[in-house]
Amino acid sequence: MNVRRRLISATAVTAATALGLGALSACSSDSAAKGNTDKFDVVASFYPMAFLAEQIGGDHANVTSLTEPGQEPHDLEISTKQRAQLEEADAALFLKGLQPAVDEAVSQTGIKTKIDAATLTTLEDHGNTEHDHEGEGEKGHAEEKGHAEEEEHARDPHVWLDPVKYAEVAEGVGKAFEKADPDHAADYKKNTAALVKKLNDLNGEFESGLKNTKTKVFFTNHAAFGYLAERYGLTQEAISGLDPESEPSAARMKELQQEAKADGVTTVFYETLVSDKTAKTLARDAKLKTDVLDPLEGITDKSRGDDYFQVMEANLKALQAALGAK
Repeated sequence: MNVRRRLISATAVTAATALGLGALSACSSDSAAKGNTDKFDVVASFYPMAFLAEQIGGDHANVTSLTEPGQEPHDLEISTKQRAQLEEADAALFLKGLQPAVDEAVSQTGIKTKIDAATLTTLEDHGNTEHDHEGEGEKGHAEEKGHAEEEEHARDPHVWLDPVKYAEVAEGVGKAFEKADPDHAADYKKNTAALVKKLNDLNGEFESGLKNTKTKVFFTNHAAFGYLAERYGLTQEAISGLDPESEPSAARMKELQQEAKADGVTTVFYETLVSDKTAKTLARDAKLKTDVLDPLEGITDKSRGDDYFQVMEANLKALQAALGAK
């Protein structure tokens, strides 16, 4: 998500493009050719997009994900094989702004149906927590040096952690599937409606479950839960910003210790796909507990559930315990 990673991703994709052209022509007549599955072939960028495609596509869709289980999606680089996979698909479902390498690869393919989930709901600027707490001199320098990049990547992409926004995306994906594969439009519409109902029910559970709590503040490893916090009247304080691998300053760590005392924070949340070292260091220094709050960027054996809904239910329970739900 930062400038350095973005430049590396673009370079890697350019190299993959050069290598991939020959591979694509070689694959055009083999068993991996487009449409050979006799299904609506969808390539999704990472788990939350793949889950939508599977739920909406049902038996009519063949869904594959560019991000492997357990792989941190922000760092994904596109291989030549994956680029060929994109070229052969009927549709690509991605979330622009989260994975720069995917954004580049999709833009360079000739795939007819490109579904950008970021255009199906309203993305908001939740800021970069670490950047907001830097000194004025550093802040001014950063703004001057990287203004264009910050403007481009200022919007928070983590919309799937808000069931309401995720439902909006689901509705848009459903309509895109109907248009791209009209023979099965009725089933896509039915599946979308069922998924949206489940998401609305989940929203109701979060609303009631987090309505009365001792504190409204929670600490996370990185700023993935801005939409969820806003939806349910909570305040997310992230150790890092939107980039899960950015390093917090010593001043930020000290500030969080002070905020923990002032706001009655009991728990520092970490996640399964990135290091928990910084979160546990803060918890030790501030004498707080630790627990998992899963940003659902991938499902692994460490996940507290087998799919989106199960993990979100686990997240709700973790938040209720940490916030002192009544």
